[in-house]
Amino acid sequence: MVTRREVLKALGGLVAVAGLPGLAVAASGTERRLVFVFLRGGLDGLSAVPAYGDPDFAGKRGELAIASPGTTGGALKLDGIFGLSPFLVELHKSYEAKELAVLHAVASPYRERSHFDAQNLLENGTGKPFGREAGWLNVALAESAGAGGLALGPNVPLVLRGPATVSSWSPSVLPAPDPDLLERLAQLYRNDPLLAKPFAAGREAQGLMEGQGRGGMPGGGPQAAVQLARAAGTLLAKRDGPRVATIDFGGWDTHANQIGEYSPLTRNLRMLDRGVATLKGALGPAWKQTAVLIVTEFGRTVAINGSRGTDHGTAGVAFVVGGAVRGGRVIADWPGLSDRALHEGRDLWPTLDLRAVFKAALVAQLGLGEAALETKVFPDSRGVKPLEGLFA
Repeated sequence: MVTRREVLKALGGLVAVAGLPGLAVAASGTERRLVFVFLRGGLDGLSAVPAYGDPDFAGKRGELAIASPGTTGGALKLDGIFGLSPFLVELHKSYEAKELAVLHAVASPYRERSHFDAQNLLENGTGKPFGREAGWLNVALAESAGAGGLALGPNVPLVLRGPATVSSWSPSVLPAPDPDLLERLAQLYRNDPLLAKPFAAGREAQGLMEGQGRGGMPGGGPQAAVQLARAAGTLLAKRDGPRVATIDFGGWDTHANQIGEYSPLTRNLRMLDRGVATLKGALGPAWKQTAVLIVTEFGRTVAINGSRGTDHGTAGVAFVVGGAVRGGRVIADWPGLSDRALHEGRDLWPTLDLRAVFKAALVAQLGLGEAALETKVFPDSRGVKPLEGLFA
């Protein structure tokens, strides 16, 4: 006799879900896709997008300053003020193809420096940490017409938790289940009202991933991010697949040793670059209707610290990339890096609310209206309007 426990053990990481009813991905009524990539830990925005044209940039950044475009190891030119890290080559190609918009001096409403509080506030969509137990992206899905949500990774992040049923997919860390066993289980549960459909959906999802990199997922690190990006593209490209996905990418808390060819920041930037290119390739033609939001909970200090890194800051950078994006530009009300321009004398001053970016994405990609955005998705946010002209 095969027990339910044995079924779950055999499936391993086939499909991890937030409740069994969410296993089967609902068919979508839209062809537009939205991917939310969370860089957890606090990306140093001035390393990812150096403001080489700011007169105070080199002096304030010290060893961290990236040289101007056209010099050895210099930034990849965006305009006369901003460039991309030389490790973001594929993103630079997207910029030149007008599929990448760079948003600088951006932040959530949070103004302290706790990772946990900052991440929770950014994900829950309210104006304070732990303001509610649901995430803004899940609430948006509940307001949309069956877009279908999918979390890529071992857990469903807060941003995708809430009233709408969502699914998740994670690479298996166990040996692949025996095909004969799976077939026998399929026969056994064919008429089971609880397990029949979820079991079939799990087998289909795993089948799509076969041959695309097996093995363990090292704690949501860089290599895992690329693998999850490939899975996201494959699943979202399906005609009857989900239209919204989340990917967590940790390890951006760079208090020490931020500089150099083999630093953790360099590694992460390269993997982020590779992950976006992988996602685009896996989506295929669906890329034209896709928008990818790449954000972090806060930026980092402008000045280098004593450990050749940076500490928790305030404003930072965000990327919006995809075929549905009106890119090829930097969007920034740049505050400058002079002493009097810095937040609390140490951080980049925030001039753009991330919620304006999120709202614009939900309007363009999910068709949400202003009333739902202001009262349900982002409560008490009437003063924050969707950023205009960001999406085609």
